[in-house]
Amino acid sequence: MLLPLASPAQAQIPAGFVDAAIVVEGLAVDMRYFGDENFLGARVNGYEAARCLLTRPAAAALARVQQDLAPQGLGLKVYDCYRPARAVAHFVRWARDLKDQARKADFYPDVDKRELFRLGYIAARSGHSRGSTVDLTLVRRGEGQAPVDVDMGTRFDFFGVQSWASSRKVGAEAQANRRLLAAAMSKRGFAPYFKEWWHFTLRGEPYPHSYFDFPVR
Repeated sequence: MLLPLASPAQAQIPAGFVDAAIVVEGLAVDMRYFGDENFLGARVNGYEAARCLLTRPAAAALARVQQDLAPQGLGLKVYDCYRPARAVAHFVRWARDLKDQARKADFYPDVDKRELFRLGYIAARSGHSRGSTVDLTLVRRGEGQAPVDVDMGTRFDFFGVQSWASSRKVGAEAQANRRLLAAAMSKRGFAPYFKEWWHFTLRGEPYPHSYFDFPVR
């Protein structure tokens, strides 16, 4: 698959990375860590623009997923893509600050914040920093209409068993939508993370041992 020629803005991205919105036609972008609608309740360090940066192979594979979904009137919306290491460090500092529980009711109502590390919801390193991991959901697409989220059972970044890909604690429609998303992503080379229905990593990613820290801008 041929990727578009780099624009002036694209040229500022480090070699090996692309803006996925340029490569994936019709991709909806809702970068949650650029704003405050996230479990921290604030913009996260390293996010200076609402851009989905990915390695070239990951973006190309995501474009194929989007093409596969189009005949069903469906598409993809991304919540997070490449994540700078400084953003991961911000998560760690937040998780250790037990006084800050402002978004507990929305994102981790049933989990003690002290358990976030042990349960695997927060870690000192993230595969997102390697550039081939993406957090995303399905949307319904109609000509001339804004994409509409489908029912996935929980919000993005909900810390709890309800977010496990195979959870039966969500409705039948949400379970079916999760299976559809997982199948579409797997077909094009992405592996899921069983605790997060939205989280997928490209198999054979190009930088399996590199954790980048350039800002998203």
